[in-house]
Amino acid sequence: MLLIQSERNALLSALSAVVGVVERRHTLPILSNLLLEKKAGTLTLLATDLELQVSTRLEAQGGDDFAITIAARKLFDIVRALPDSASVKLDTKDSQVVVSAGKSRFTLQTLPAADFPRVETGAGVGTVVRLPQKTLKRLLQLVQFAMASQDIRYYLNGMLLVLDGQQLRVVATDGHRLSYAETTLDAPTDAQEVIIPRKTVIELSKLLSDSDEPVELRIGSNQVTIMLPGTELVTKVVDGKFPDYQRVIPANQPRHLKANRQTVVQALQRAAILSNEKFRGVRLVMSDNTLGIVCNNNEQEEAADEIEVSYNGDPLDVGFNVTYLLDGLGAVNTDEITLSLGDANSSMLLTSEGEPGFKYVVMPMRI
Repeated sequence: MLLIQSERNALLSALSAVVGVVERRHTLPILSNLLLEKKAGTLTLLATDLELQVSTRLEAQGGDDFAITIAARKLFDIVRALPDSASVKLDTKDSQVVVSAGKSRFTLQTLPAADFPRVETGAGVGTVVRLPQKTLKRLLQLVQFAMASQDIRYYLNGMLLVLDGQQLRVVATDGHRLSYAETTLDAPTDAQEVIIPRKTVIELSKLLSDSDEPVELRIGSNQVTIMLPGTELVTKVVDGKFPDYQRVIPANQPRHLKANRQTVVQALQRAAILSNEKFRGVRLVMSDNTLGIVCNNNEQEEAADEIEVSYNGDPLDVGFNVTYLLDGLGAVNTDEITLSLGDANSSMLLTSEGEPGFKYVVMPMRI
């Protein structure tokens, strides 16, 4: 029985939107599958890991209404390997699905759609926020690299989203550095804070476009629903207390260094070649309009570089993780950056006039 017939690129685009949610290894075999459900000429593809659920829709020609589950990665890899111009058909045969395109045929096992778990949606939706997709995408780009990964402090394995009047703030930290970004909304909202899991932030970043098309956030106390054209994400929120980010961001630092961002990046990349592979330390040595960059490793090797900057404060020699510095510098798109510092034991604040809502804090390290 014919289930659907679709152009390869349209089906691949829909599969790409949901396949990232599927865990490669799972105790429940059905969670390795996608739910394919066709009603009234619309095919819905749905994937979940029980914490995050993503669904997307596309028009589907031919066949009756149906609901099946099918191995997500296998179907995605098959469709991706087909020629761009292929027309893809899915047919059922007993408890299997036959994927065919031209003279290519693939037979895949299915599991009952009735057994597929869904995340309950719509409970406790509190605040609704709408903003352009490109605005939210940029906010995520400015902070997501600072999220922790598999930290026992589970509340760090995600991103804090704060609504405060007309301000939307996003914050991420792994305990060694913190990234903060904000934007102004068109209309004020109720004050609210939620921690969105790391995986959700990463998947949402892939789905957002650089367009003015809207994205809608429906923020509840224990769930966030994110609506994009044709696609919906439903995620549980992380239950925990996020660190007080306002106390972490230093104010009134006495020393300020201004420099060309790309010049600093290139000097750090050169010096990092000889940094200690485990600790990744780099020394920033500041004097009149000069920034020295020094890296050493266990083999007694040393890299030293010097660039011209705008700096007229007291001399300072302070150590940082070079990877953390490069992450922050790579997040901004502007030509000039400002480093604000206290002493050798205080954190550094990276800002840029071209990204007025962005602040990046890095803790120092002893080298």
